[in-house]
Amino acid sequence: MRLIKQLFDFYLNSSIHVALAVYALGWITLIQFDVSYDENILYFIFFATITGYNFVKYFGIAKFHHRSLTDALKIIQVFSLVCFLLLCYFAMQLQLKTLISIGVFGLITFLYAIPFLPKNFYLDNQQNLRDVSGLKVYVIALVWTGVTVFLPLINDDVHLNADVYITAFQRFVFVVVLMLPFEIRDLKFDSLKLATIPQKIGVKYTKIIGFFLLLLLFASEFFKDELSYESLVKTLIIVLITLCFVFFTNKKRNRYYSSFWVESIPIIWLLIILFC
Repeated sequence: MRLIKQLFDFYLNSSIHVALAVYALGWITLIQFDVSYDENILYFIFFATITGYNFVKYFGIAKFHHRSLTDALKIIQVFSLVCFLLLCYFAMQLQLKTLISIGVFGLITFLYAIPFLPKNFYLDNQQNLRDVSGLKVYVIALVWTGVTVFLPLINDDVHLNADVYITAFQRFVFVVVLMLPFEIRDLKFDSLKLATIPQKIGVKYTKIIGFFLLLLLFASEFFKDELSYESLVKTLIIVLITLCFVFFTNKKRNRYYSSFWVESIPIIWLLIILFC
């Protein structure tokens, strides 16, 4: 039983689960626009997510405590290196215009973790985008939207029409809502200077905001040129599932509630599309 827990914790801590979620959203985009499964861009997204998330999460630890790293963290470092090499391999299979777009989102991820701005813009001496007051959730949503909507379509030469931008708006809203349980969970740990949504308006109103954002997500589906009853039903199902997770979240939930179950919602969405 202990071994299973260790493997499960490694699965979460090494960002495999979140990478599957991002991969699922990328595949959903291809399905929504009738594009064939593109393993090169989807595998790139998967390995890039692992590399990017582990870089953001463990950069400071590895930098300042290199000699005292735990065995688990050392394994994650080696694993991340392997994923980076696989990332490079699949990047070489992509179009030049896709690589240029990747460079933009890669730069945002880099600045998210690396100190670079004057201290008076920041909460403390970390000086990175991750700690800019009130910015974290929107940076994550922006990167997820770009990686899971625009990259797959750009690489497969899909014309970026109004439906694409509506989908991008929906994806941005969806990721913001997915972040709310994490923000609520971290209320007791986050510095007040972070100015997260729950810190500014409270847990109750954060959930209300989540409800209206999901309502906006569903309503925007009606503005698409390519609209079907099937897509409406599937979107409604995932909206209701997401709403339930937001509604039942609280500060006392264990880390698996958000780190596993909430981050499973994109995977559930993909399974609904594939098998329902």
